[in-house]
Amino acid sequence: MLLSLNWLREFVPYEGTPEELGHRLTMLGLELEEIIRPFSHLDGVVVGHVVQCERHPEAEKLSVCLVDVGQGEPLPIVCGAPNVAQGQKVPVATIGAELPGGLVIKKAKLRGQVSAGMICAEDELGLGKSHAGIMVLDPGLAPGTPLADALNLDQVVFDIGVTPNRADCNSVLGLARETALAFGLPLTMPAPRVVESGPDCSAMVPIAIDDPARCALFQGRVIQGVRVGPAPDWMRWRLIAVGQRPISNIVDVSNYVMFELGHPNHAYDLNLLRGPAIRVGLAAEGQRFTTLDGQERTLTSRDLLIWDAERPVGLAGVMGGLETEVGDATTDVFLELAVFDPATIRRTARRLGLQSEASYRFERGVDQGLARRSLDRAAALMAECGGGRLLPGVCVAEPAPWRQRTVRLRRARAEKLLGIPLEDAFCRTTLAGMGCAVDEADPADWQVQVPSHRLDLEREVDLIEELARVHGMDRIPAVLPRVAKSLDAIGQKDTRFDFAMLLKRWARGVGLREAINYSFCGQADLDLLGLPAQGRVPVVNPLSEDQNVLRTALAPGLLANVRTNVAHGAARLRLFEFAHLFFADPASETTAREPARLGLLVYGRRRAERWPWPGEDNADYADLKGLVEHLLTHLGLPGARYALREGHSYLSPCVEVSVDGHEAGVLGRVSEAVADRYDARREIWLAELDADVLRTLHEALAPGFAPLAKFPPVRRDITVQAPAGLHAQAIIDAITGMGVDLLENVTMTDLYEPQGGQRRNVTVRLTYRHAQRTLKDKEVDKRHAQVVEGLRKALPVEI
Repeated sequence: MLLSLNWLREFVPYEGTPEELGHRLTMLGLELEEIIRPFSHLDGVVVGHVVQCERHPEAEKLSVCLVDVGQGEPLPIVCGAPNVAQGQKVPVATIGAELPGGLVIKKAKLRGQVSAGMICAEDELGLGKSHAGIMVLDPGLAPGTPLADALNLDQVVFDIGVTPNRADCNSVLGLARETALAFGLPLTMPAPRVVESGPDCSAMVPIAIDDPARCALFQGRVIQGVRVGPAPDWMRWRLIAVGQRPISNIVDVSNYVMFELGHPNHAYDLNLLRGPAIRVGLAAEGQRFTTLDGQERTLTSRDLLIWDAERPVGLAGVMGGLETEVGDATTDVFLELAVFDPATIRRTARRLGLQSEASYRFERGVDQGLARRSLDRAAALMAECGGGRLLPGVCVAEPAPWRQRTVRLRRARAEKLLGIPLEDAFCRTTLAGMGCAVDEADPADWQVQVPSHRLDLEREVDLIEELARVHGMDRIPAVLPRVAKSLDAIGQKDTRFDFAMLLKRWARGVGLREAINYSFCGQADLDLLGLPAQGRVPVVNPLSEDQNVLRTALAPGLLANVRTNVAHGAARLRLFEFAHLFFADPASETTAREPARLGLLVYGRRRAERWPWPGEDNADYADLKGLVEHLLTHLGLPGARYALREGHSYLSPCVEVSVDGHEAGVLGRVSEAVADRYDARREIWLAELDADVLRTLHEALAPGFAPLAKFPPVRRDITVQAPAGLHAQAIIDAITGMGVDLLENVTMTDLYEPQGGQRRNVTVRLTYRHAQRTLKDKEVDKRHAQVVEGLRKALPVEI
C-alpha cells in the first residue's frame, strides 16, 4: 500500500518525521518497506518569471526569453512553445537537472542564441500527458521556489506492507486510523460535499441480486451532464505519486476514492446500460466477456457478473466491461459501489490472472458500513470535477445487511495470555481508538462492539492481540514459561526424538543427503502410486491442487526430489527422509494417526564419477539392500528376513523386510511407468521402513557384556566346489549347524564363478579360539577335518 504523507495529514494532524512514523507503523505490524520520493526528478526545477520574451531572430517558431529564477541575473532561455509570453510564471529546469527519460539540462546554443535552462511542458516533467505548450503556473508564486513545493506535490510516499488480515489498512483512511491510535491524534474524515438537484433517481436503475451470499450490497448513484476530460491537477498529481496513471476525471475520481477510503467503485455510461437495469448473477459455463482492457475472457459458472437487462457489463469486483466504458462521449454516469464475497472474487481473479487494485481489496474484504459514505464521496467528486449534477436518491439492493458483532473481553484472560498487567484506561483507550464501543456493565467481562471496518476481529483472542500490538510487542518481556516436572521425570529422555536423531546421524554418516518435503501432496500423486483412497486426510483449504491431501507414503516427496534434481542435471542421488505419514483415525485425539517412516532412495551411478571409477555402472538392489542391512546392524537388529512380495502398487520387484517376526518395511525398484512420470532416466531404488517398529525393537534390546578374548585365534580357509544354484549361506549354515566346539565364526571370503560353468568355487574362513588357553595345531586340525567331512556328507560339494 502506497501512502502519501500529505494525504495522510488531511486525516490526522501528524507533524513528526517520516522516519518516526514509519518506525511506529512497523512496530504496529504494518511494516515500512521503503520511503519513496516520487518527484525527486524535479529537484532542479524551480518557478521562473518570464521577464522578457522576444522572437528568435533566426527561427520563427522559437522565442528568446529572459527568465528570473531567483538567482540574481535572469537566465537566457530559448523556448519553442507557442504559448510562452512575458509576465508568466513557468517551471524552469535549471542546468544540471535530470528530467524523466534521462534528459540532463546543459548550457547550449540554439541557432546562435545561448540557452541556460529549459521551460517545461507537463509531460516533460512527468506531471501529465499534455505537450501542447509549457505549463503556466499561478502568478502569485515566487521565482526560485522549488516546483514540488510550489505545486504542493506529495514528496514523501510510504510503501507499507499490509498483511492479508488487515484489509482495513488498504486505504489512506485505514492507515490514518492506525496513526491516530499510535500517536493519540484526532481523526478527521473527509466530508462529502454532496450537492443534489433534479428528480429522484432511486427507481431509475432497478437492481436485483441472485445470491446474497455472493453480493451482500449493490448501490448506485446517477450523475447527469458530465463532461469527460482531465481531472484537476491536484488529483492527477496525487494519483501519480501513489503509482496510478491518470486517465480522465471520471476514472481518476473512482481511483482516488478507492485509495482514500478503501472501497472500490465503478462508473458506467448510463446511456449504454440497457433497461437500464442491473442484475448480479453467475456467468454461464464457457461464456465469453470482453473486459475494459480489450481482452476477451472465457468464464466459468463460478464467476460472478454484473448484467444489465440483456447482457453482462462487468466482471464483478475485478474489471468493468468494454461495452459500457465511460468515454469522451459520455454525459450521464451510473456510479456503482458494491460488497462482494471475497472468495468468489479471489477465485476469478487468480484463474484469469487479472489482478487489479479493486480485486486486491475485494479479495480481502471491504467495509460494508462505509459503503454509503464512499459512494457519496465519489459521486460528489465526479459531479464537481465533471461539471455535472448529482441526482438525489440512491438505487440500492442490500439482501444481507451488515450486522453488528459483539466480542467479549476479559482483562484477566488478556493478562494471563500476554504475561503483563493491563490498565483499564489503556484497554479502554485502545479499543476506542480502533473504533470499538465498550460496554463495561460487568467490570470483569467487557462486551466490545466491533466496527464494520475491522473484519479480522472475530474472537476474544483477536482483541487481546490488538492490545498487545498497541502496547508494543517489543515491550513485552521475554519470560520462559514455568514447567512443573517431578524429580522422577528429570532423568527421562524423549526416546522418539533421540531415535530420530540416531537415524539421521546414521544416514549422514553413510553419505545420504536429507530431504525435507511438505506433509502435503496431491490426490493425483497418491493415485499414481496406486495407494488406497481409504484413510486419506484431505486438506480443507489447500494452497493448490498439488497439495490437497496429507501424504500416506514418503514416495511422492522423494520421487519429486528425483524429478527436480534430474531437471538440474544431477546424475547421482543418495537421499533419506525421516517424517510422519497421516491416516484418518476417528479414535485418535487428532482424528489422524501419524506413524513415523524412514525413506531411503538410491538413483544413478554407484560411485561418483572420478578416477579410478568412470561412473558407468548404476546402483542396483545390492546398494539399497546394503544400506538397509547396515542400518539394522547399526541398531543392533541383525538377522532380518527378506522375502519377495507380489503385487506391490509401485515397487517391482518388491522385497519385504521383517525383523523378529515384525514387518519392518519394503524395498525395491520403482516401476518403470511411475519412474517415467517423474522424468527418471535410470532405475530408482526406494525403501520405506517403519521407524516405529525399528524403535520398539531397538529399545527392547538388553545390553550385554562379553569378556574380550585374551588368546589369539586360529583361522583356516576351506574352498568348496559347489553347484551354481547352491547359496553360500547354505554352506555357512551347514558348518555352524555341526556344533563344533572351539569354532567361533564362519564368513565367506571369496567367490569364483567360471564363465559358462555349472559349478562355482566358494571360499569360507573358519575362526577357532579357546577362551582359556592358546590352541595347538593338532587340536585345530582335528576340528577342521571334522568340518570338511561333515560338509561332504551334508551338501553336494567337492573339497
